[in-house]
Amino acid sequence: MTVPATIAHALQQTQVWLKELRDVGDLTDEQEAYVVLRGVLHQLRDRLTPQEAIDLGAQLPLIIRGVWYEGWTPSRLPEKVRTQERFFEELAERLRPHPIDVERATRDVFSLLSQHCDPGEIKDVVAQLPSGLKALWPERAQRLG
Repeated sequence: MTVPATIAHALQQTQVWLKELRDVGDLTDEQEAYVVLRGVLHQLRDRLTPQEAIDLGAQLPLIIRGVWYEGWTPSRLPEKVRTQERFFEELAERLRPHPIDVERATRDVFSLLSQHCDPGEIKDVVAQLPSGLKALWPERAQRLG
């Protein structure tokens, strides 16, 4: 069976993101990188307005975009999380049973997004977050927001 070029490209992009995250985060494999990526993306998505979540989702590779929207309930958004501690507690729940450093995971995924998404879109995302969560983005992204 021949895989359509769009699907093959989407798989390749997803593998690149997962390998980058695995390497940067010292994760054991791409499966663990997937768990981290999914968890952090969902934590971030649920803190954005529905329109901003849609705008950032449009920047993501096809397969990762599907992960982004998985289980999304836009009528309940944005959820108010004002502190890093609360964000990390909820992320740890999402990542369970994986014993992952949630702060590092968050910083690594935010860095990945900063590298692969449009700076203007990252600026819009960072601008919606409370200062404690803004501080988790790479410096260049914080300057944008």
